[in-house]
This record gives sequence, C-alpha cells and structure tokens, in this order.
Amino acid sequence: MNADVTTASGSLRLRFIFAITVWVALGIGGIWFTATRVFATHIEEMYHEELEVHVRELARLTQIDDSGAPRLSRPLSDPRYEVPLSGFYWQVSVPNQPVLKSASMTRGSLDESVAHSPNVAHEIEDGPTGPTITYGMIMHTPEGDEVHVVIATDQSELDEDIASFNRDLTAWLTSLALLLLLTGAAIISFGLRPLTRLGRAIARVRNARAERLEGSYPSEIAPLVTDLNAYIRSNADIVSRARVQAGNLAHSLRTPLAVITDEAERLSEREHCEDSGKVLLQQAEAMQNQIDYQLARTRSAAGARAPGNRAKLPELVEPILKAMRRLHPNTVFRSEVPRDPVVLAVDPIGLAELLSILLDNAGKWARGEVRLAVARVGEAEVRITVSDDGPGMTEEQIAHACDIGSRFDSMVPGSGLGLAIAREICADNGSELEFSSTSAGLSVSAVFKAV
Repeated sequence: MNADVTTASGSLRLRFIFAITVWVALGIGGIWFTATRVFATHIEEMYHEELEVHVRELARLTQIDDSGAPRLSRPLSDPRYEVPLSGFYWQVSVPNQPVLKSASMTRGSLDESVAHSPNVAHEIEDGPTGPTITYGMIMHTPEGDEVHVVIATDQSELDEDIASFNRDLTAWLTSLALLLLLTGAAIISFGLRPLTRLGRAIARVRNARAERLEGSYPSEIAPLVTDLNAYIRSNADIVSRARVQAGNLAHSLRTPLAVITDEAERLSEREHCEDSGKVLLQQAEAMQNQIDYQLARTRSAAGARAPGNRAKLPELVEPILKAMRRLHPNTVFRSEVPRDPVVLAVDPIGLAELLSILLDNAGKWARGEVRLAVARVGEAEVRITVSDDGPGMTEEQIAHACDIGSRFDSMVPGSGLGLAIAREICADNGSELEFSSTSAGLSVSAVFKAV
C-alpha cells in the first residue's frame, strides 16, 4: 500500500523540475518574442530612415546639364551603390532624357512612378535582384520639368539582418535556458538532499541497521525527525509493554485453567460424571491451545513491529541446538551455519521461537538426523532450512500442515499449534514457510532479509 501511495504522489524533484522548466520556457519564450519584435521594428525604422536620407541626398546631388540630361555632382556617400548588383540602387529620370542609374544597377530598372510628389514616398516594388524597398520623390528643373529621383534597397537585406539577429538571439537564449535548467536542477538537488538523507535514515531503521533516525537536518525538517524518533521510542515501549502484558496474561490464565483441568480430571474419574469430565477436558485443552496460539501471535507481531530488530547467527542458533539435543537425545542435530556472522532484520525472539518449533517438529519425526542450514540468497537475503530424514508429508498434508490443531499422528506428542505459530512468525517478518517433501525426508525453509 505504501508503494502505491508513493507512486500516485509522484516525485518532488520531478515536480520542481517541471515547474522550473515551464517557468523558464515562458520567460525565455517571452524574451525571445519581445526582443525579435522590438529588433524587427527598430531595424525596419532604421532602414526606412536611411533610405529617406539617401533619397534626399540623391536629390541634392542631382544636377541638370545644358542638354537637359541629369547627372550627379559627386557619388553618393554610401559606396554600396557602386558595387554591381549589391542590392542598393538609385535612379534619376527626366522626361525625354536618358535615365541615370547607379553603377550597382547593371540590369533592370526602378519604377519611377514611386516618385509622384515632392514628398518622399515608399513602396515595395520589384527590383533588379528581387523585391525592394523603394523610396522616391519629385523635384523640378529650372525649366519646370519633373525629375524623378528613386532609391531602393533589396527587401532581402532587411530580412537577412532580422533573420541573423533571430538566429543569434535564439542560440543565446537557448544556452541561457539550458544553463537556468541545469542551475535549477542543481539547486533542487541541493535543497532536497536533507530529504534524501532522511529517507536513507528511515530505510536504515526499517532494515534494522539503526534504532533511531540519525544525523543533523535543517530547521524545517528537524521537528519532523524529532517527532519520528519520539514515535519510534514510543512504539518500542508499546512493544515491550505488549510482551510483558502477554506474559502476564498467560500467567493469569494458566492458574485458573489448571484448576479447571484438575476438576475435569476428577469428574472424569467418577462414573456418573465421566462424560462431562471428558468434555471439560477437551474444552480446557482447546482453551489452552488457543491461549498459546494467540499469545504466540501477539509476541511475534509485537516483536516484528519493533524498529531496529536484529538477529545474529550463529549466536542465536547454538543455545537452541543444545536444547534440542537434550530434548531429542536419540536424534543427531547437524548445523550448517556460516562461521562469519549473519545478521537478519527480524525479531530475535520470534526467530528463536520459529527455529525451536521447526527443530522440535523435525526431531519428533526424524529417524535419526535433523539438519539446520543457513545460506545466502543473493546479497540481501538469507534462507534458513530445517530438514529431517523422516517419512515426509503428502501434498494434502502439506496443504493443511499450518492449520491450527492440525496433527497427522496422535501418537506423536504435540498440540498441533507449532507450524501454525511458525507461519504467523514468518508472515509478521515478511516471509513464508516453504515445504519440500521427498523420499529422503521433509525440508521446511524461510527467507529473511539480511542486514
């Protein structure tokens, strides 16, 4: 369930990066749009102002010779009008006289109709090398003849200047956007580092590598860490009290139940109360089994929830094997536990009870040998296996082996609760019992997380 909540909530880092990306995209996009519009407007005004200046200069330099033909007193100040097909052209025309053109206009001509009044006018016309921005005005000779003065610049010159600026601006703003995103990602990573450390500290507690959250944290997170450590201590106290209360409950019920059992045995010895006594004995035994099972479940569940639980092997195994050898003197108990310490993230009391149940159960059914094996499964898990050389179990028996009160041979001592309690201990510690029966005997194993 916790994994589902985490998946549904998403990542803070991704949320921040998404927000920064949107903000940078909007900001950079707004700057690009505004800058290109401002530059385009500015350079267009500059081009038009320059052409207007040039057309007035051309008009001032135009003179009419004795034959009535136009000529310039000197070249225009801009040398581009002298370069062939440079995109900068001028033209002066007088009725019934040869047209005077700039050296740059080696072909074609300009539309003199643009010059239709003494005021400067401009239009977009076709020129020698494509569409041009054309300016023109009319001036008069002393004889009253009209002189059409026209000057033009290729539209492509203006377009190329604007496109060049847009390319440079796009490259620069793209670099700036990437730099801002990288800076934002670095800031996010640095800002969220305490949360990452907190997550690792919680994982250490959950994996039994620590008993509390360790490390120093910023003032915004420190109260949360303090509260979590207080919760961990409170939970540990609750677990400890639960175990004590479970023991007190067992002790308080044991005496009255023993009295009831004793009275039931006396009644069963009387002929006229024999049936009633047997019923009471059966019910007293059922009550004892339920009490033992529920108390075992309570101890196991309480221990599994305690943070920082660790069980060390082989330290925990040796006392149990010694006890089993005394309890089953005719059975050989072999241990295959690595000499190097193995630490499991489980409740040591629960694991001790689990091993006692499995070894005792194997000792009851073994013909002569019981083996306890501990082996690593990958880097993070350890498999514990208890096997015996007994008759084994059928598939049907395996299916019901962990049922409460399940007993397959009334001649073998037991209450039928051992494997049921073992199953609960495994479940409380995130594992499960696995049965494997062959002609060589029965093997029961469980996998636990290693620290």
